[in-house]
Amino acid sequence: MPAKDLAAKIRNRELSALEVTEAFISRIEERDKSLNSFVYFGYEDALNNARQADRALQAGDEAGIFHGVPSALKDLFGAKPGWISTFGGLKVLKDNVVNHYCAFGERYEKAGGVLLGKTNSPLLGASGMTDNELFGPTRNPFDLTRNPGGSSGGAAAAVADGLLPIAQGSDSGGSTRIPAAWCGLFGFKPSGGRVPFLGRPDGFRTFIFSTEGVLTRNVEDAALGLSVLTGYDDRDPYSVSDKVDFMSALHGSMKGKKIAYSRDFGAYPVDQRVANSVENAVKLFQNAGAIVEEVDIEIPYHQRELSDLFFRTVMRGYIPFFESLKNRGYDLLKDYREDLTPAIIEWMEKSYQSDLRDMYRDQIMRTEMFDAIQKVFRQYDLLVTPTAATLPQLNGPRGKSQGPVEINGVEVDPSLGWAMTYFTNFTGHPSASIPAGLEENLPVGLQIIGKRYGDADVLTASAVFEQLKPWQYIYDICKQRPLEITQYSK
Repeated sequence: MPAKDLAAKIRNRELSALEVTEAFISRIEERDKSLNSFVYFGYEDALNNARQADRALQAGDEAGIFHGVPSALKDLFGAKPGWISTFGGLKVLKDNVVNHYCAFGERYEKAGGVLLGKTNSPLLGASGMTDNELFGPTRNPFDLTRNPGGSSGGAAAAVADGLLPIAQGSDSGGSTRIPAAWCGLFGFKPSGGRVPFLGRPDGFRTFIFSTEGVLTRNVEDAALGLSVLTGYDDRDPYSVSDKVDFMSALHGSMKGKKIAYSRDFGAYPVDQRVANSVENAVKLFQNAGAIVEEVDIEIPYHQRELSDLFFRTVMRGYIPFFESLKNRGYDLLKDYREDLTPAIIEWMEKSYQSDLRDMYRDQIMRTEMFDAIQKVFRQYDLLVTPTAATLPQLNGPRGKSQGPVEINGVEVDPSLGWAMTYFTNFTGHPSASIPAGLEENLPVGLQIIGKRYGDADVLTASAVFEQLKPWQYIYDICKQRPLEITQYSK
């Protein structure tokens, strides 16, 4: 049941928050053993909050937008006081209890929502595949042998399998949109500054536009989520104060809108099955009166140069985190190297060795990416591309799952070099992944990118697409999946 409908039934006293929470907990207990989407279970807090939500209704208090509706935080930047936070399965933090909220946790609970626990993520979120040594891989409910994508893969798998109606995603390079694409969901990354980012010790996060977003089975629930999550917060130096009516955006028109379509974002090899699904999906916008034209995005770099730029940029941002752990007695690169992946070790060592000249060269590359995308938006209202250049990939041994090393004979970085998402984290543009169709019973995602702060335009296009090509039927595949782990899905 959509989050909106659940909230309405709770407000109308057709269901109690407690029985809804108990039902979702039972479903998680029944189905998650074969998914491994949850890594922390906050059931006691959830049941107490559900009882409190019911008492508030009985007392005549005003109900919030998500009053009594269950959700979950992501075990990366997701935080709730008293809960464990391992930053994606970092072993030295397996007992790390935090005393603060992330924006999603704080605002979702203020809207009456109930948080059930935390979902799996790759180590430090530094991969498009959800797997780590501490918790192991999450499995895709469309095919248990495959990964749901990352880094919000636990959240996406849980929503696709009906364990949650809505979940937190965070997005520094596609971490909401990649798993949305691979799990047949709607995943929205807002414009930089729309959702407050409360991370510390580096509150300025000057290296990339990281943001929290939402993962849902439909566009309307995402609009509700954004209505709660967005808005000014003085703890975020980049927080923007302008208001967006996300719910009204659901009823907008695409008539006369100009859409730029790029099959490869100017740089990427794309699996032909993905390309076919996306190309067919893009044509649907013409049925809504939009003008769709294929464009060449003038990116002056090879895709491997761009994925390297992403990792240099993101890993520099982790230096304050590594230093804060060092101050707590955990020197990760010196004493805990076995807990890190080879890729993280390589990029962190390079980050420590880089100087200001390296950083400025990378910022110039980012600027060129920004200019290339802005050039498209001088003529078009929206830009659409594939979300990921490949279908969901097979899980590997515990902690070692990785994406493809090549597509169409072209070498790509297995960590993220096949994801066509991190460009908008360089630039701050709003972007979403929406289900484009199925290939071999596996989901394919269509990415919709808007002008800076044009979040409402992305939602309008997404809502129109959903009307033209509803996708709710695909979750029957998840519903009918095996509930046991076989030799083929370990």
